[in-house]
This record gives sequence, C-alpha cells and structure tokens, in this order.
Amino acid sequence: MPHRRILSLWFPRLGAERILRAERGGIGGPLAVAEEVSNTQVISALNAAALAEGLQPGQPLRDAHAMCAGLTVRPRNPAAEAAFLAALRRWAGKFSPWVAEAERDGLTIDLTGCAHLFGSEAALMEAAGRDCAEMGLSVQMGLADTLGAAWALARYAGEEAAPDRSGDAIDQEARATRARAQKRQSVKRRHWTRGGAAPQLQAVVPQLGRIAEPGQAYGALAPLPVAALRLDGATVAQLNRLGLRRIGDLLGQPRASLARRFGRGLVLRLDQAMGSAPEPVSPARSPDHFAVRLTLPEPIGLMEDLLAGIDRMLPRLCARLEARGKGARVLRLEAHRCDQAMEAVTVGLARASRAPDRIRPLLEMKLEQIDAGYGIDMLRLEVLQAEAIHARTPAGHAEAGAAARARQEDGAALEDLIGRLGARLGLEAITRYHPAESHIPEKTFTVQAAAWSEPAAGAWPRPPRPRPLLIWQPELVHAPERPEVPERFRWRGRDWQLAEAEGPERIAPEWWLEDPAWRSGVRDYWVVVTDCGTRLWLFFAHGGALSPGWFCHGSFA
Repeated sequence: MPHRRILSLWFPRLGAERILRAERGGIGGPLAVAEEVSNTQVISALNAAALAEGLQPGQPLRDAHAMCAGLTVRPRNPAAEAAFLAALRRWAGKFSPWVAEAERDGLTIDLTGCAHLFGSEAALMEAAGRDCAEMGLSVQMGLADTLGAAWALARYAGEEAAPDRSGDAIDQEARATRARAQKRQSVKRRHWTRGGAAPQLQAVVPQLGRIAEPGQAYGALAPLPVAALRLDGATVAQLNRLGLRRIGDLLGQPRASLARRFGRGLVLRLDQAMGSAPEPVSPARSPDHFAVRLTLPEPIGLMEDLLAGIDRMLPRLCARLEARGKGARVLRLEAHRCDQAMEAVTVGLARASRAPDRIRPLLEMKLEQIDAGYGIDMLRLEVLQAEAIHARTPAGHAEAGAAARARQEDGAALEDLIGRLGARLGLEAITRYHPAESHIPEKTFTVQAAAWSEPAAGAWPRPPRPRPLLIWQPELVHAPERPEVPERFRWRGRDWQLAEAEGPERIAPEWWLEDPAWRSGVRDYWVVVTDCGTRLWLFFAHGGALSPGWFCHGSFA
C-alpha cells in the first residue's frame, strides 16, 4: 500500500490578490484589505507592493497609512473570499478528487496514488505553482505524509525559530523608510489613461514548495518553530518563554509532562504531525444536481411529441428527487435543435414538489415559447433550484387524519393555482397579505410573495375602530384649518356636504421612526357621511414639520 501523501496549499495574499483580479489591473500600487476587529480597522491581507513598503498583516490601518501614504484600502468581503476559495478548490480537483478547504486561505489535497499521473511529486507541485502564477496568485506548498506536517511546511518552511519579542522593530521601520526614499527618487511615469503603459496584473513567480520524503517527517519538522503545530498564541508564547522554540525541542520532552502542563491539545498536534493520530482529509461534498435528457432518433417538432418526451423524462427526474428527499422549485426545459441552436423555458413552482402530475401542466403551458425550427433532436430537463421535502405522516384518530388530508389537498390546489398563474404572469406578481402589529393604518399589513410564504394563520385581527375598505395616500381636502369637522369641503374637484360624522380617533406618529408621510404630526380621524351617502375617512393633521389641514385617507364600502 502506498504511503499517504498530503499536499497543503497556502495563499498568503488571497484577499488582496482576489481584489486585484477583480479590478483587472486598476490598482497598481500598494493594496491593503481591512476588516474590523474590536472596533479597530486591521489589515487582513496585503499585496506584494504593500509588503515591500514594510506593512504586515494584522497591523492597525492607521499605522499602515502613516507608513505608506499611497496605500489603497479595500474592505474585506468574507463571502467573496469564500466563493473564490471554493473556485480554487474546484481547480485543485485536477490533481486529486480529495480536496478540502483549510481555514480561509488554504487547501488540503490528498495525493495518495495520484502523483505518478503527473510524472512525480515535484512535477505535480511545479504544475500547481505554474497554474497559480498564471492566475496571479501567490502560493506556498508543503508535501508530507500527514496533514499537520504538510500544513507546517507550507507556512513555516525556511523560517527560523525566534523569541516572541525580538527587539528588531527598528529594522522594520528602517526598511519602510528606505522603501519610501527609493520611491521618492524614482522617476514618475505617465498614467496609463494619458499615454502611459497599460496596467497589468502583477506577475507571480511560481514556487516549488517543500517536500518531505516518505517517512522523513521528523527531520523536516524538527527545525520549524512550534507555531507550525497549529497551536494557539497563548501556548506558543508560553513555550517560547520556557525556551522550547522548535518542534525538535518538544519531541525530546516527556509526553506526560507536556500534557500535564500544556494540555492534551499540544500532544494531539504532535501526534497528528508525526502520524501517530489520524487526521483524515474531508473533501467538500459536491452539490446535488438533478437533470435528465432524452436523445431522439429522428427530429421532432409537434407539441404532442414534446409532451411525450416530457412524460418519459419527468418520472425519472422525480424519482431521483425522491431518492434524495428533495423537490423541484425551479426547472428548465432545454430543446436542442438540429441546427445546433437551443431553446429553453423555465418554470417555477409555488411549493417544491416531485409529483409529475403537478409539474407537467406548468411545462405544457411553456411549450408554446419553443421554436422547433428544423426539428428537435434532444430534450434535457434540469432542476435549477431544489428544496428539501419532509415526509408527513398523519397521526391521531381517523377524523383528524381525514381533516389533515383535506387541508393538504386544499393547499396543493392553491399551490397549483399559484404555479399556473406564475407561469403566465411571473411568481413575483402574485402576492398575499399578512397582518402586522402597528397602530398606523397603512402599516397594519405586509405584502409577501405568495410562492415564498405561507398563508396567514388564524383570523385577521380586528382593529379597535372600523377601517375603510380602500386606503390611499392622504389627499388634500379644501376646508378651514380648524379641528372641527367642516360642514362643506372640496375634494377631488367636487364640493361635498356633510350629513353625519363620527369620531374623532386620534393616531400619533411613530416617534422612533422618521416617516416622511407623518411629518404633519398627530391626526384626528373622522368617519364622514356625505349627503349623497358616500362614507369617507377624513383626518385633521395638527401640524408638525408641515402645515395643519384636512386630508382624505380612504373610503368605506
């Protein structure tokens, strides 16, 4: 059985180089990626130009600006960095199917039995470094028998063990001062927008990395600092104070004493690095993908033939969904024509489903949009969005089970109706109202998409006073600016005569919110009945940021 071989890839400038790739050469000088830590802006990643200025990751941003006046700063985007690292994980799949992410800036690859496909381990690492250089990424690599040893070689190979406080801060400042002096003495070049050289991504020199031969982990790890064992900072500082700065210093110590003084975590990391304790590589699980296709011996173009093809593909697709415990929410039907063109239609369901009889009518409604051309020779049905479906088992008495089934059937009928309307109008155009807790009349409900929400549970809460059937934005009423209900008023270009009035109902604005519609201050609402029988909802605004006056807010049935 071949020795287990683990390759660790570390991208020390991942955050900064991701932004450089996204900017496509728009940033040519020092770049820093900052994040907030304990209410302080701290540098999380730097590019090569910023490192040459003497800046370091973990440095406060205010100190970095003092050292480098021309520093470009971008905020850290953890989601974008995670997506970029996931893309790199898929790229690393060319070397081995067992690829896992290591923290937020590294990858771990199990190369057992795969290196010979590239000639040798050195050739494989050279290919990986060359690919990273072409992508504009800096990478450090380590290859060993264990995950811990490979991780240590990738991050600490060639680094000498030194005390925590070396006292060489003056040297660091001197390097930064010399770099700034050289920058001032350099000849200024014209900007690329004014005839200068076009910006290009900074070339990265490929790095081979460090290889520990099979069974030679001890010799490779012994000269490395103890931080290479993936220990926390407090443990590393305590070990350094005791003079244990190299991994070789720990390997010669009694295990019982180390465990008693520093805990079992230190001994576990040592065992994992030397191969005494197992540490498997757990690759990320590939997302579920559901798709079926049907290749036709002769081109088709009739609607009946398309439906016959769907009837053959849909049961197979639903069976795969059921095996995974999922249902389709969005599907796409692709019709590949003889002239190498492709027609596609997309349908969405109000509720995830794997029942062919509920999906087929929606696809049938979309078939009119497919242009068969000279004929269709291949059909493909793909699930673009899938959701988990939990099995429901009715429990209790027979009557309770029957009632539950009836509710389920009614819900399915409503969801089918929403799906059919959504196929014509779009699922976003179908909405439903949910009650909301607010004393403001226009805020007593929320509008939600019917396909992505459940019906409101229970009866609609009754307001303390009757509310009009129709509510619109307050419209100005021409009447005397007095709190008393006017006998005559003018609204919408018509004169109205008061017959009866009921009120007032005082409603105050939400003082904790800044609502432009309520700048008129406290309102006194009246139910006004005119001489022609129209019932209106008027209010008198006492005035706040705006002038007082009468307004019409709605109409009763």
